[in-house]
Amino acid sequence: MTERPGGYALNAPQEASLPHRPGARGRGARSNISGRYESVVHEAFDDGWTEADGEAPRLATTVLKDASRSIISTNQSPDISFDQSINPYRGCEHGCVYCYARPSHAFWGYSPGLDFESVIFAKPDGPALLEAAFNKIGYQPRPILIGANTDAWQPLERERQHTRDILKVCARYRHPISVITKSALIRRDLDILAPMAADGLVKAAISVTTLDRRLARDLEPRAAAPHRRLETIAALKAAGIPVTVMMAPIIPGLTDHEIEVLLEAAADSGADNAAYVLLRLPLEIRDLFREWLTDKRPDAAGRVMSLIRQMRNGKDYDAQWATRGRGTGPYAALIASRFRKAITRFKLDAPRAVLDPSRFERPLGSAAQPSLF
Repeated sequence: MTERPGGYALNAPQEASLPHRPGARGRGARSNISGRYESVVHEAFDDGWTEADGEAPRLATTVLKDASRSIISTNQSPDISFDQSINPYRGCEHGCVYCYARPSHAFWGYSPGLDFESVIFAKPDGPALLEAAFNKIGYQPRPILIGANTDAWQPLERERQHTRDILKVCARYRHPISVITKSALIRRDLDILAPMAADGLVKAAISVTTLDRRLARDLEPRAAAPHRRLETIAALKAAGIPVTVMMAPIIPGLTDHEIEVLLEAAADSGADNAAYVLLRLPLEIRDLFREWLTDKRPDAAGRVMSLIRQMRNGKDYDAQWATRGRGTGPYAALIASRFRKAITRFKLDAPRAVLDPSRFERPLGSAAQPSLF
């Protein structure tokens, strides 16, 4: 085990990071781009000695234990709607090439590219850490978002079930939670989520980037297909769970033409309201996304990057609060206007559900509420 800053113990040394090479089958990133903290920068180069059939190799997932000493993360960002979150995994097998969480892998000595989607840190101690947090003297319950950084229902969850175990703790303590995912696997946990929703303790958001199956497969290779996400919206709504559809991100020149048809499909599936985030390209994501465009959508690459700069003050990314998720300029204003009108047209303007922290209680038998017997 190798100790890392912040109390994380990894089962592999930094040198175990995967080699820098062209994209692998079923993965989103096209390379294992060097992280910003690396002293040596690697550049991909094809010398012609590729597989005879021209296909990229498969890349297995490596799972490492994340030995975090806490499970609830906090933030003070003024332009997001939550201040507490839980991420049962670091890294995400969904492989979404645009994922804003990719740069976090660089901090641990791994690439934000292929490493991010194939070297996953799992938190098996998460449920116990969460229960300990709930039992602390003076703990004040506030809604917690599950899956804010990486998807809590990514493929690995089917086997590991760390997210499900965390949900069980939240249910036992009647703690309010919101959840966000682009995975149909969340339907497995309706037996936990539906009773919580009946008590005003759960709301959900389903991310739908595009209805184009081919584009979705290229952008988000291991996430649920678009029609499965719409089915998931319907299933959550049928279970009594308030549902927001998130068009996140909107990629100008690639998915923005779908705003109206996507929102109509989400409304038909039962979504209560809708929101969007404009594509963000901070840090290493900029080069990863450009690689992806060159490989997967070369004909659109120039227009897409041009539109992005038009909405980012001439840059690939502008990190200003409030505008980082919306952009600026005429094209950004057009997207915002179309989205607002579509929300009204398809009746996706219901107020967001308000969760009820007053229902929080420590169950008998817990450390803070021992049983008389």
